Amino acid sequence: MTDITEPFGARLRRAMDTRGPLCVGIDPHASLLSAWGLSDDIAGLETFTRTVVDALADHVAVFKPQSAFFERFGSKGIAVLERAVADLRAAGGLVVMDAKRGDIGSTMAAYAETFLRKDAPLFSDALTVSPYLGYGSLKPAVELARESGAGLFVLALTSNPEGAEVQRAVREDGRSVGATMLGHLAAENAGRTPMGSFGAVVGATLGDLASFDLDINGPLLAPGIGAQGANAADLPAVFGPAVRNVVPNVSRGVLRHGPDAAALRDAALRFADEVREAVASA
Repeated sequence: MTDITEPFGARLRRAMDTRGPLCVGIDPHASLLSAWGLSDDIAGLETFTRTVVDALADHVAVFKPQSAFFERFGSKGIAVLERAVADLRAAGGLVVMDAKRGDIGSTMAAYAETFLRKDAPLFSDALTVSPYLGYGSLKPAVELARESGAGLFVLALTSNPEGAEVQRAVREDGRSVGATMLGHLAAENAGRTPMGSFGAVVGATLGDLASFDLDINGPLLAPGIGAQGANAADLPAVFGPAVRNVVPNVSRGVLRHGPDAAALRDAALRFADEVREAVASA
């Protein structure tokens, strides 16, 4: 079981240093279930999830279940997700719940309690959140994450093309919205060692990001490695001096090797080694 008496940033740093800097997404979408020869129902979901957990829980630093693919099956799907989160954490993995929640006031507080309260059935080491009702709307999640030793990953510079119309929009002060989010996170993490617990989601497929200050003293969750076109060797060029704090996320690049457990494990370990080598050479 991962120890939550330490802040998420410290636990993440240790997990990355010992198991390798990699996050594996758990995305049981219908096409992947079909590719594994599984039915698109609760039985297929359970078999898929159990296979991934059993194959990788002892080997990978971070796991990112996509909540939507479990929610679509209703309460039985949520039960599968609850068990997966508990088993991954019991094996020493860190769980980033990819739920991208964002709201205001008591609703944001309720979302935070769902995923960040220590005794919650879906308690996760970190949660993805959307700041586009204003960064201040995330305050309940920030406060509960600090209290619980958990973390947040805030959408800042996402890899989907549509994101640019919001994230690269320029404010009256001359800064883009994405840069403003990065600035807020740097303030949250100031003075924290070995790094802070409040990270940003920054796409690995975005190319040169030299115009953005990614040195937020916190983790950078980087989707896009593997099936989306980026590779580990690209990371130093994209993230510059902040590359050591990058947590690359691979989903299909690993999951397509299932349902064979050894093949899943080999793929994950290979990606982790590639990232480690790329970071070491930066």
